[in-house]
Amino acid sequence: MHVFIHAGLFTLIEKGNPIRILEVGFGTGLNAWLTIRECLQAGTTIHYVTLEPFPIPMDISAHLNYGGDLVTDHALLTALHEAPWETEVFIQSPFSLLKTQQSLQAFHSEEKFDLIYYDAFGPPSQPEMWTAELLHKVASMMNDGGVFVTYCAKGQVRRDLAAAGLKVERLAGPPGKREMLRAIKS
Repeated sequence: MHVFIHAGLFTLIEKGNPIRILEVGFGTGLNAWLTIRECLQAGTTIHYVTLEPFPIPMDISAHLNYGGDLVTDHALLTALHEAPWETEVFIQSPFSLLKTQQSLQAFHSEEKFDLIYYDAFGPPSQPEMWTAELLHKVASMMNDGGVFVTYCAKGQVRRDLAAAGLKVERLAGPPGKREMLRAIKS
C-alpha cells in the first residue's frame, strides 16, 4: 500500500483520467489486487499490464489470502490469477489486465505508461533488473508526467533514473525500510 498505492496510484487516480500501469513482477498478484480494489472504489479506468516470466503455480495462488472482504476480495484475487496469459481481459469493468510471461528485457510496447510499479528484487539479488540501460528503457516507456515507484533507494539507482530523464525523489519508506524512490517524467 505504501509504495505502490499511496506513493504511486494515488498521485494519478485523483486526476480522473484512465491510467495505464506497467507492473514489473506480478508475483502473488498483491499489487494488482490492491490496485483493482482502489480502481473499483474510485471508478477510475485502469489498463494494467504485468510482466512475470516465472508465474507462481495455480495451486499456490489458490491458497493466498490477504484478508479484507473474503468473498469479494478472494474472488478478485482468484480472477487475477485465473486470467489467461498474453490476452487482455476485463477482470471487472473498468479494470483490464494483460499478464505476460516476458521479462522486462524482452518486453516491448507501442503504448506508453502513466505508472510503473517496479517490484523487482533489489540490486544485490537481481542486478540484471537494475542496470542503467534497463532503467533508461523503462523511462522511455513512460508518458510525460508518468510516475515510477519502487522499494529500492540505492544511490546508483537514483543516479541512473535521473540520467534517464526522470525527476527522482526519496520518500519515507514502508515500515522496516528507511526510504523508497519515486521518479516522475517531466
